[in-house]
Amino acid sequence: MAVIIAFYAALLVPIFIVLALRVIVARRSEKVGVGDGGKAKVLRRMRAHANFAEYVPYALVLMGLAETLQSPVWLLHACGNVLFLGRAVHAYGISQMVEIIVFRQIGMVATFIVFIGLASACLLKAVPALF
Repeated sequence: MAVIIAFYAALLVPIFIVLALRVIVARRSEKVGVGDGGKAKVLRRMRAHANFAEYVPYALVLMGLAETLQSPVWLLHACGNVLFLGRAVHAYGISQMVEIIVFRQIGMVATFIVFIGLASACLLKAVPALF
């Protein structure tokens, strides 16, 4: 049963929705119908939303596979927490008009650590089963 991935996916959805709503609000306030209209505020918010959408699904797929392969529960929770916090910090840092680069960097490092941890867990469980 994929309880752990369901939990973290449910926690990440509100961040995704907030980021999408921030794009909508920025487009309305800047009177931009499609794209960024050359407006830095809209572009920053779009990139925060898009970056989340680019990385989180892959992390959740890896987490689901690791959970299915019965990786340690502590590892799944550690990765879920780091992913949640890392993506939240990254989104905040990148979406500011005066970018908080350290938040962006922390968020990306956290995301890559999660990818490495989950991919390693999948390999450690899958490789022995192949032979």
